[in-house]
Amino acid sequence: LTKEMPMEMENGTAVQEFTLEGFPDIQHLGKFLFLVHLLTYLASIAGNAVIVTIICANSRLQTPMYFFLSIFSFVECCFINTVIPKLLVIFLLGKQNVSFPACFIQTFFFFFLGAAGFFLIAVMSLDRYVAICKPLHYLTIMNLKTCSFLVTTCFTLAFTLITGLVVKVSQLSFCGPYVIPHFFCDIGPLIHLSCSDTKPTEMLAFVLALFILLTSLIITIIAYSNIIVTIVQLPSARERQKAFSTCSSHLIVLSLMYGSCVFIYVKLKQTNRMDSNREAALVNTVVTPLLNPVIYTLRNKQVHQALRETMCRMKMSR
Repeated sequence: LTKEMPMEMENGTAVQEFTLEGFPDIQHLGKFLFLVHLLTYLASIAGNAVIVTIICANSRLQTPMYFFLSIFSFVECCFINTVIPKLLVIFLLGKQNVSFPACFIQTFFFFFLGAAGFFLIAVMSLDRYVAICKPLHYLTIMNLKTCSFLVTTCFTLAFTLITGLVVKVSQLSFCGPYVIPHFFCDIGPLIHLSCSDTKPTEMLAFVLALFILLTSLIITIIAYSNIIVTIVQLPSARERQKAFSTCSSHLIVLSLMYGSCVFIYVKLKQTNRMDSNREAALVNTVVTPLLNPVIYTLRNKQVHQALRETMCRMKMSR
């Protein structure tokens, strides 16, 4: 009985806080890394906020494609804010303590927004499929009701899947040490800290990651396979180039998102490669949100025109 008491005392509800280890090997570069990531963070927020603002303000961008892009950019803004502010504090001050509730709130929003982002990517690929393969029926199929339903489905599905997983992980027993070898409360390191039988939880995390990634990936592959066939059959080279340019940016974002997430989450054991996971997670949380606004708008003449018009209106209003 006395041997079992510490285990009962040290269950999930008794844990007061965790310590985020961050990057101890390069902490001596903390101030420099803080500055780099602060600039990246501000650029990411500004870039995605500009996309949302331009799309909402410009009537010519009130189309399904830009509607989905604005939702995706908004999700990216929220996603960045779940992790990067704490990362900046870690670079500046070193290891950081985070309370048990705050840790799991961060975990929930990180994975909820991440899953919603993947489902939105799949919806955006469907939108491109309808626009390129069924152009005459595009506005009929992708009407406001359909677009709203697809976005609502993305968020509802993500919320349902992630809530169950996070609740299950939060109910595990944690017997110490409470040091998370990461810069945020990631599912894998949290499971690794538990002294409970984690096999069912690891399997659940693996299955959910596989489902989220494979579902969006399969939809995207099917959509783009049909798009490529349609593009190849277009009569003129100019039309083929125009059609492909609208999709190429989408494919670049996809490769970055899927590559980093598959490396981190699609594995049965969550106890290995923690250092590598931190680096891959930086790609997913810092690099991708920064590149998204650039990639999506770099060759988009409509966005360039809308941005110029918005800037002209701002100058005239002064």
